[in-house]
Amino acid sequence: MTFHSPQILERGVGLSTQSDSELITQMLSQAPPRGEKDKPDWGARIRHLIEATPTAYSLVILHEDKIYGVRDPFGNRPLCIGRLMPAGSTTDDGPRKPLGWMFSSESCAFQSVGATLMREVYPGEIVELSPDGVRSLDMVPRPKCSTPLSMAHVDPDHVDHEDILLAPPPAFCIFEYVYFARADSVFEGQQVYSVRQRCGQQLALESPVDADIISTVPESATPSALGFSLESGIPYVEVLCKNRYVGRSFIQPDTRSRKLAVVKKFGALTENLMGRRVVLVDDSIVRGTTVGPIIQLLRQAGAKEVHIRVASPPLKYPCYMGINIPTRGELLANQKPLDELANFVACSAVLLFTIGHTTLTVHLHRLRQSPDPHCSWCRKVSETIEHFLLQCPRFHSHRVVLRSQLLTLNVTTCDLPTLLAGGGWRPPSWQHAVIRLTCAFLRKTGQL
Repeated sequence: MTFHSPQILERGVGLSTQSDSELITQMLSQAPPRGEKDKPDWGARIRHLIEATPTAYSLVILHEDKIYGVRDPFGNRPLCIGRLMPAGSTTDDGPRKPLGWMFSSESCAFQSVGATLMREVYPGEIVELSPDGVRSLDMVPRPKCSTPLSMAHVDPDHVDHEDILLAPPPAFCIFEYVYFARADSVFEGQQVYSVRQRCGQQLALESPVDADIISTVPESATPSALGFSLESGIPYVEVLCKNRYVGRSFIQPDTRSRKLAVVKKFGALTENLMGRRVVLVDDSIVRGTTVGPIIQLLRQAGAKEVHIRVASPPLKYPCYMGINIPTRGELLANQKPLDELANFVACSAVLLFTIGHTTLTVHLHRLRQSPDPHCSWCRKVSETIEHFLLQCPRFHSHRVVLRSQLLTLNVTTCDLPTLLAGGGWRPPSWQHAVIRLTCAFLRKTGQL
């Protein structure tokens, strides 16, 4: 999103913060390139915003008596539509009309106000809530969508019955299932709790261990630990008491703050630990700032052995979608080989890191026919180099330079096979120059 800052500043607008929300507001304040008639066309303005900024956000925009819900074309971040019904939803005259509708990033929020989940906002969709009801205004496809999207009829349960464009193949962040989302939220037709529990069951099959008790790092890993216990037959016992007044350690700005947050966050249940072999199930290991202090805490409380089981693949790559994982070097999985991580966290216990690469993909119900409908870039290189050449917003400024350099050679494509093979453009002697420019770009992305 920050690559739009120079464009905003060139119009004489001063930015008072580094927030993406301020940039979005400024972009919405300008008319779209196609122009407007006598008043702002908010649907067109939002569409222009989505086309200019394909990743990664979910937005709720309030304007007068209307609310717009917007999800980026990749569907990387969640956004749901809720429906608030009156008490006694049916009468002798038939179903009652809804009292209202609402947006939320997670469906769990609807329960607290007596609403129910209607559906998720589709990737690239613009949904309008007004006194007249719910209306799907537009569907913006993912960048470089070469085939036309087919038409589909909206589910009869939805308020509007117009035909809308099918959502493009999604790239929903799998870390929502692993850590971010509350366990009672529903994504893609399945509850997060159930997904995590199935991951724990699969992990027990992949990496069995001889132990006395199964436990967890509360709270996001609890369903996975229960699944591990259910599959292995080893009883589940709580060994950590969580201080609920301490925030998430993952999102702290630096390593020292994250370690201090861990120390304040957990206390050991000594009587449950004394002399026992413990399997501690965690949802993920990112920087390793949590697992080391926790293992030391369990050992000091009397645990005989501590075995670590991780219910998701290792994070090896930065997140280019806005999550605070800026460099490869700070990720624990990149600092040491997996079989040496026990010594790295300075633990005398029997520390076994087990990475279940299939625990998520095996159990996710594919709602759309796509080979890889979830974003898993941080865990495996699922995107091709073409992702950097065409889409990744982090390298937009470098991509602009590359394209301008290619244009000087009369090369109008960024298709990697075409660039490297020299097909479709002449003279062939320019092939070396094109390869050199492309490789220079890839070095800037850190992928070469």
